[in-house]
Amino acid sequence: MTTQFQKMFAQMLEQGHEMARAFNPALETFSLKGFEKMMPTMSKDMMEMWFGRTFNREGLDAKTRLLVTIAALTVLGAQAEPQMRLTIRHAVEAGASQREIAEVIYQMSIFGGLPAMTKALEIAQSVFSEMEDKA
Repeated sequence: MTTQFQKMFAQMLEQGHEMARAFNPALETFSLKGFEKMMPTMSKDMMEMWFGRTFNREGLDAKTRLLVTIAALTVLGAQAEPQMRLTIRHAVEAGASQREIAEVIYQMSIFGGLPAMTKALEIAQSVFSEMEDKA
């Protein structure tokens, strides 16, 4: 990254923080991990709207759509950990096996690289462990 780009990126982040503080001062200390604990999965109505019949009258089923989402999040470098964790939980609920989820992540190593695959597998393993502990 160039110094000029780093400065621009830092300014954009600061502007985002200022906007968040202006809208709601409590957002300054907002944590996505805290939000994830509050709402570990979407409600069935939200799932139906986004992955069911509302936007997908015909075509991919929910399980396939969620596996494709895991693939995309993996290629992005698994940077969006809360979104990855949420999507993995939903994929399991939609009928995806742990093996299928791992296979999707492995396949994406070709496109996203080994570090992205490793991070995504660590996230998936953590989600699987949490789900087993709750069962």
